[in-house]
Amino acid sequence: MKRLKPTVLSRSNMKRKFALLLSTAMIAGALTGWAGQAHAAQPHSSYWYPDTLLEWSPQTDKDAPFNRSSVKLNTERVQGHKVNPNAKTEPKVMALASMYKSTSGAPSQGNDQFHGYAFSYWQYVDKLIMWGGSAGEGLIVPPSADVIDAAHKNGVPVYGTVFLPQTEHGGKIEWLRDLVQQKEDGSFPVADKLIEVASYYGFDGWFINQETQGTTAEDAQLMQQFVKYMQKKKPSHMEIIWYDSMIKEGPVKWQGALTDKNSMFFQDGEERVADQMFIDFRWQFKKEGQYDYVTPFQNSPKLADSLKRDQYDLYAGMDLEGGGGYQGKYNFPVLFPEDGTAVTSLGLYRPDWAFNTTKTIQDFMEKEQKLWVGENKDPSNTKAQGNAWRGIAHDIVDKTVITKADFITHFNTGNGKQFSVNGTKVRDREWFNRSLQDILPTWRWMVDEQGQKLKPSFDFGTSFYGGSSLRLLGTVAPGASSNVKLFKTDIDATSALQMSLIYQSNDSEAAAINIGVALEGAPDEYKIVKPASAEAAGVHGDWTRAVYDLSPYAGQKIVGVSVQVEGKTSNNLYAVNIGRLQIGNLDDKAEEVGQVSDLKLIENDVRDGIYADARLTWTPLGDDALLYEVYRVLPDGSREFVGATGNNYYYVSEMKRNGMEQETKLAVVPVNSHYKQGRSAEISFEWPAYPAPKADFEADKTFVAPGEAVQLTDKSSEVTAEWEWSFPGGTPASSKERHPKVSYAEEGTYEITLKAKNEAGEDVMTKSKLITVSKEAAFRSEDLAIGAKTEASSFVNDSEAPQFAVDGDMSTKWCAVGSGEHWLSVDLGQAHAITQFVVHHAEAGGESPAFSTREFKIQLSMDGENWSDAVTVIDNDKATSKHAIAKTEARYVRLLVQKPTQGGDTAARIYGLEVLGLKNKPAAE
Repeated sequence: MKRLKPTVLSRSNMKRKFALLLSTAMIAGALTGWAGQAHAAQPHSSYWYPDTLLEWSPQTDKDAPFNRSSVKLNTERVQGHKVNPNAKTEPKVMALASMYKSTSGAPSQGNDQFHGYAFSYWQYVDKLIMWGGSAGEGLIVPPSADVIDAAHKNGVPVYGTVFLPQTEHGGKIEWLRDLVQQKEDGSFPVADKLIEVASYYGFDGWFINQETQGTTAEDAQLMQQFVKYMQKKKPSHMEIIWYDSMIKEGPVKWQGALTDKNSMFFQDGEERVADQMFIDFRWQFKKEGQYDYVTPFQNSPKLADSLKRDQYDLYAGMDLEGGGGYQGKYNFPVLFPEDGTAVTSLGLYRPDWAFNTTKTIQDFMEKEQKLWVGENKDPSNTKAQGNAWRGIAHDIVDKTVITKADFITHFNTGNGKQFSVNGTKVRDREWFNRSLQDILPTWRWMVDEQGQKLKPSFDFGTSFYGGSSLRLLGTVAPGASSNVKLFKTDIDATSALQMSLIYQSNDSEAAAINIGVALEGAPDEYKIVKPASAEAAGVHGDWTRAVYDLSPYAGQKIVGVSVQVEGKTSNNLYAVNIGRLQIGNLDDKAEEVGQVSDLKLIENDVRDGIYADARLTWTPLGDDALLYEVYRVLPDGSREFVGATGNNYYYVSEMKRNGMEQETKLAVVPVNSHYKQGRSAEISFEWPAYPAPKADFEADKTFVAPGEAVQLTDKSSEVTAEWEWSFPGGTPASSKERHPKVSYAEEGTYEITLKAKNEAGEDVMTKSKLITVSKEAAFRSEDLAIGAKTEASSFVNDSEAPQFAVDGDMSTKWCAVGSGEHWLSVDLGQAHAITQFVVHHAEAGGESPAFSTREFKIQLSMDGENWSDAVTVIDNDKATSKHAIAKTEARYVRLLVQKPTQGGDTAARIYGLEVLGLKNKPAAE
């Protein structure tokens, strides 16, 4: 299987400590506290190599508390009735999904971007593996806290990944041997650490993917002992999953089946080794006279039975990423034959394909729906032509955790463009946090239309709580109806059972909003229930809360819930948004929550005098609190929602200073299981004195012909309010524009000065001899590095050697791996006049933007020994970066890569280094 690509996630430096003032709402007086010398930073999900894992401890890892799940696994998940007659009840589904685009840089509690992989088809998944790991970042990847929370809420256990990559992807045999190192007492220290990590973070086990070549039978035996040791030492709820790769003789040789060669990692006599096995993708292929993987695969259940193991603990892998998702060709009849008995369970490799191949959330949701429920976008109707994709719902029965009469959903997907509380918008910015995802509709979508047409979808513009609601949009007509079947349930009805909806429509006279319930024994028949009462809801009363009496069904089991829209008048543009659906005894009150205590701001940073972030912690309130909302209190007393968590640690991402405010207050509000807020606790921090600006600028070119315009770009700090430019000898001679142009009539060298000003002060930057004006500049400068002799600190292989950075071909690159700085030097053959550099980073070559170089220097030398810095970059995020310099004579150019990527990957990837200038005549012999 393939390694992950990293993603962009970094922070600017230049931070400073600031003072704190602690106060608690509704408590007289104030306490003053300090954060010491600590500096806040975005907490990230962990990743390690085997040796670094041995050094890890939650007591010394300051991010560890943020990575703990706050949701226990819901173990009351049930399968219930089938809505698709073709679906099988025995097989399960394991999904290996990259929940972030990288191993490094995965935020522990979400971020401030709407666009993210908010996976939500949990009803079809029985086990989720947080797929990750790369040679350049780390091999051992636990799931992030938000993923654990979302999965556990839906009754799905989550597993971390131990990834030992193939050598062509940077794998090293020593990493495997570091992993399985054994002490004299027989213990495996890395295994002990893996168990410790899973126990501390609150997830459910590990997926072991060993694909590094060069292993021996002795390595295989030691690996088996390693897994056995984990099996004996782990808690009973924790599981180990093995990937079909290594065989008993030692080599990596994928079987595509359970065979005598790999069964030792599944079962050894009477001793259980792995709890499940993920079978490699080749099980579905057969070519007469050449190879046959189908027959051994179909014999896997028999071998499993001989080992006294369940055939459905085997998962037949399907490569969605490599196969092109639902556009690929898969031999489903081999796994799910026509007789209706599945050979094994199903393993899906990279269902995040649906997200990674789209650019908008709307496109992602469309593609994901098709992936899981088929072309018809109806899990009960998955018929398709020929071998077309039918969706996972065609063969797998959906499951539910709605088994008690105490259920609330706001149809919150876990991301949004805004955030509302009780129908009022409290945040008008993007956010992403899968921990806040609700239980979403089981069936997407099943609509019984009777004379009208309504289309269900998630609406990110309107919400009652969170960032989204369920919207039904279309036509209504008198006497017509649309019954939208939403949730599979397993609820025993009592005489006190009720249901409520909070909704908002664009035409209250056009339709009545009813609900439907399906009963055990007749799951396809819905009893329609009209509202017993209705009242205004929400802070501003612009929502309607309707209550429905379910007491007539006392003593029966409710197995399905729907919303029915009953037409009263004609409206071709009818829309209703369901902001909340609740099932239970509505007279019951959840335990009121008190006020959090011991609220502390444990770490904090201020950047450039106008941006600040913080890490908060407080004493948790136990089971009484479902979650904690965090707000920023604005100078006018209003509140802006920052985020929410079920944890008692929270990271407040960078906030921009409001004008020249001296103090900012943060509030933590506990919320109970019925979303009732408790009392607020508050903490304040003081801003430093408002900063004077820092002047900086750059020119688009520095070697120009007489009369040729130079574009200046202001790069001064953000607090700059005024700009005063001085261009001695230029036209104009001065400017107060932010980004002016200047030209020079006469040949020569010229300096440029910028004075940046605001109320707090001013700063001046002068760049002497920056602009060279010469008639020679009318001749086109050329890339002096093309075909030049190169050297490098290292390179991965002969096809990624340093010369490929100066060959002018954007399909080739220089790539170097390993820790420490990487460098590439170019010998131009003799000294030439250099005026500009162009660096083509990873994104320019078609790779992820996350691989593009973050920090680097370009140095010049006449002798290849003594170097001077010509360019210093600390925050590049461009695919191709351009760097003009004052005309300088040099023979040697060196690119010094100090931070190779935007995240934690340590591999440098340079697709091109151009050295532009005028070539001097060859030196005399």
